[in-house]
Amino acid sequence: MGKRLTKICTKTGDRGMTGLADGSRVDKDHPRIESIGSIDELNSILGILVSSLEQEDELKLTFLEIQNDLFDLGGELSIPGSNIINKDHISELEFKIETVNRSLPPLKNFILPGGTASASYCQLCRCVCRRAERLIVGLHKKEDVNQLSLIYLNRLSDLFFIYARVLARRNGGREILWQQKKEGL
Repeated sequence: MGKRLTKICTKTGDRGMTGLADGSRVDKDHPRIESIGSIDELNSILGILVSSLEQEDELKLTFLEIQNDLFDLGGELSIPGSNIINKDHISELEFKIETVNRSLPPLKNFILPGGTASASYCQLCRCVCRRAERLIVGLHKKEDVNQLSLIYLNRLSDLFFIYARVLARRNGGREILWQQKKEGL
């Protein structure tokens, strides 16, 4: 890490602009900043999920690795033209999705977020991940973005869905199934 923040209150953003890691400045509502903010929000919610798990939970390590990857993705977005997320990141997620999904019963109905607090946090991570993906797609329409980062977020939201199912079923718990109303649907 080249530069460490020694002063937090710089006042350089008081006029609605912020600095990117390459030294350029953009409006705080720029699609790149919206994208970075969504990744930061996802990482923060994932931190809540991690803190809700027991200390010895094997998922903690997985989620902590993802938090580090998300921090890298935020860094990638803060330096236009950089590429940090790569095929290995995606392959690792795909392996986890396939491995964990094999242990789950097939879905026969839609499930609702819930079941346990940790499953709910995981579903919230999935939703924020999807929003971050949509924002980065919008950014990609205007500026060059690492295509692998979009694929990474797409896979990551799938992984959160799978892990939410695992967390809902722990300790004799169950997934909450959507109950379709008979009339009108």
